[in-house]
Amino acid sequence: MNDRDRSPIRVLIADDQDMVRTGFRFFLDAQPDITVVAEACDGEEAVTLARQLRPDVCLLDIRMPKLDGLEATRMLAGPDVADPLRVVVVTTFDFDEYVYGALKAGACGFLLKDSGPTLLAEAVRSAAVGDSLVSPSVTVRLLRHLTGATHQTAAPLLREPLTDREVDVVRLVALGRTNAEIAAELYVSLSTVKTHLSSVQLKLGARNRVEVAAWAWQHGQVRPGP
Repeated sequence: MNDRDRSPIRVLIADDQDMVRTGFRFFLDAQPDITVVAEACDGEEAVTLARQLRPDVCLLDIRMPKLDGLEATRMLAGPDVADPLRVVVVTTFDFDEYVYGALKAGACGFLLKDSGPTLLAEAVRSAAVGDSLVSPSVTVRLLRHLTGATHQTAAPLLREPLTDREVDVVRLVALGRTNAEIAAELYVSLSTVKTHLSSVQLKLGARNRVEVAAWAWQHGQVRPGP
């Protein structure tokens, strides 16, 4: 199957500002592999529409009427959800508690609204294939915090030793690399990276690559650069 035969990534946008929703829809609908299937102006509507339509990716603002984005994320993607959706939190506010809250609630990405349209599309594509993307401007600070504040985000315990190659993959995940970038850096195939990552998540009991990254930073597998 080639790219033209694949169904576009179906996206729901939830934001209480009309101009934000319009801007996101305009850019995302212009992408050949993405289509916006619904808009919501508050958290309750977002949850209702998401459960009805089952979009591939939900873009949720944090500060919304009736139900905030963190609670909506928990209802759609939290650890107690039987069939979780993929949620990317998109917000104006770069507050640590929002980042931690979003990731703990089950979000697979956290993006600032001023990150730009290119990164927005990348976040949607990453979420659609099970990857995670955290806005680069908050990633290093977030992971630095994880190294010294394990009570904020509990890292999974290691159930079985990692192989040397799995450690290589974990370190690159912790640095924010995508699966394709990891494959290029390690000179292996994309399917090999996915196999290693699946094994790592099983050994760690991690739900997603964000928890894999948290484990790496908390256990000294990688250090933030200058």
